Amino acid sequence: MAIKQSELKFARDALEPVMSKETFDFHYGKHHATYVKTANELIAGTKYDEMDLDTLVKAAKADGQGKLFNNVAQSWNHDFFWASLTDSFKKPAGAFAEAIDAAFGSFDKFKDAFVAKGTGHFASGWVWLIDDNGKLALDDTHDADTPLVHGKKALLVCDVWEHAYYIDTRNDRKAYLETFVTKLADYGRAAKLFGV
Repeated sequence: MAIKQSELKFARDALEPVMSKETFDFHYGKHHATYVKTANELIAGTKYDEMDLDTLVKAAKADGQGKLFNNVAQSWNHDFFWASLTDSFKKPAGAFAEAIDAAFGSFDKFKDAFVAKGTGHFASGWVWLIDDNGKLALDDTHDADTPLVHGKKALLVCDVWEHAYYIDTRNDRKAYLETFVTKLADYGRAAKLFGV
């Protein structure tokens, strides 16, 4: 059973000018697509072939299959990243806004903390908003690592590999992260995953 690249919720040019079609053409159309293609080549004819993506990521990690893990986890992380974006941005509301206030003090403090976590992350990786036993928290992972294999529940993610932002903001990761939290993040989806 081959894994499939997730479909985008919007057209590749829907987030312009904050995230360009060119970024989607390279990031989604080439980087993510290559992870999926390589993952399918690696699982063909193996015990992993019948697993769904979540199970496959966990199994590859548990079995110490580094190359396989890198490709299937990057496939999973990218699926989650595209789902974390929206073309109709709305600030957190209701119970989810209250949970952000409880965890971070305010939405502005959450934004500052998220951006700081991302700019402080050395090299390639991901910045996550997670459900930490019913409380919101931030986490960051390196390379292909993902909360999925650490028993943590992901709610929202921003890709901080350079290919995610270099076309649009060059080396200004901070500007990219600020744009993510204030114009692109799908807080409605995160709230549903959090259960509020």
